[in-house]
Amino acid sequence: MPRPTKMTGRRRAAAGIAAAATGLAVLPLLGAGASSASSHREAPLIAGDPRADNTDVYAFVSPDDDDTVTLIANWSPLSEPDGGPNFYPFADGVAHDIEIDNDGDAVADLVYRWVFESSYRNEDTFLYNTGPVTTIDDPDLNFQQTYDLQLSRDGGAFQTIKADQPVAPSYVGTASMPDYEALRDDAVVPITGGGTSFAGQADDAFFLDLRVFDLLYGGDFSKVGEDTLDGYNVNTIALQVPKDELALNGDATANPVIGVISTTSRPGTTVFAPTGSRTAPQASGPYVQVSRLGMPLVNEVVVPVGLKDAFNASRPTGDGAFLPLVTDPELPKLIEAIYDIEAPPTPRNDLVSVFLTGVEDLNQPVLNDDVVAANVRPSEMIRLNMSIAPSADPSRFGVLAGDTAGYPNGRRLADDVVDISLQVVEGVLLMPDEDRAAVIATLQDGADENDKAFLDTFPYVPLPHTGPVNRS
Repeated sequence: MPRPTKMTGRRRAAAGIAAAATGLAVLPLLGAGASSASSHREAPLIAGDPRADNTDVYAFVSPDDDDTVTLIANWSPLSEPDGGPNFYPFADGVAHDIEIDNDGDAVADLVYRWVFESSYRNEDTFLYNTGPVTTIDDPDLNFQQTYDLQLSRDGGAFQTIKADQPVAPSYVGTASMPDYEALRDDAVVPITGGGTSFAGQADDAFFLDLRVFDLLYGGDFSKVGEDTLDGYNVNTIALQVPKDELALNGDATANPVIGVISTTSRPGTTVFAPTGSRTAPQASGPYVQVSRLGMPLVNEVVVPVGLKDAFNASRPTGDGAFLPLVTDPELPKLIEAIYDIEAPPTPRNDLVSVFLTGVEDLNQPVLNDDVVAANVRPSEMIRLNMSIAPSADPSRFGVLAGDTAGYPNGRRLADDVVDISLQVVEGVLLMPDEDRAAVIATLQDGADENDKAFLDTFPYVPLPHTGPVNRS
């Protein structure tokens, strides 16, 4: 199959995204509560189970090692730093999965799974740590978590590829952890096959001004400019692996496109001990999926409330059932009614390419030489073309600015999803050059970057915050 030039891919990708965003890019702006950043508390059931709630997924070619790909997934949304005495452990015995589909059939070809276990050195104290903690195995660290990293290939049994690995503890504060960066470095561990794994607390890398939900600032855009998630942390798992480990037939040159989602699954049965017992609830039975996340914002504002829990429990092979929500979306009609912006005509087949099939000549599975086109299924996931090198001058606007190494070709930490949405929904790519500057200057939420700088090396996410979020 002849390969398109990069410029062809850029032109077609930009056009596809422009059309798609006209219908869906404003989805984060209306109809959601102030806690619904990306996938934070997006469905009724998972809103009551924050440790199982995955908030954001990122997939990008590693900027400091472009022979590898970095995959990041976050849990426990809106974690305030001063959450003692228990702080924010990962959920024990729960499957925290990152799934990779490399042949486009909507079935995971690789599943990396982190399963956590907690312990205390001394249960006769309320303290998380009994003194200053200087190393990850410091005896003053009373609460400890470890994990087994497992891998399943082609639907086979899970094999443990790294056992009993340390989790970076929650950041208690400078008195308890005077060099937290060193503690977190101890939690970056090598894995079989040349990869690297990390699990621990981090600053929430997503950035936006959530007051946009207040009816677009009440029409007063002078109010924009605050990163509402400034000061909040999340629990992060991160994996950096060679491209060939993820690619179809182990060949990232011939088969560079992958699809990525993250899921959380709990054991199907939980038995609570009698009242007054010190015995913890006992979980057993096969895993049951309770949360799912690929592209940001889909379950929040595309899927109606009556189907949100069903979406979280569903598999990509069944995404055809949600197709009418994409081809005939609710939001453009509401926007037309409220803001007098004409809704594009349906069916919205342009949206299908972005959210369910990949963008033509950019990251569709059929760009892989060994993919059987007849087996490709529409499915909602982040798609990454690993052959596109990291940008020497990345733009926070990603593909819309001609930077095809960015969203929606994968998702980098610094990609500004909200501003992309605001600008494209007003048709900025369809306007004459002389009209664009005013639109771009107006349609921004003012939160252009994260409150903390991203790191230059794995795991890239910033160190967690310490101190109160209610500084005002």
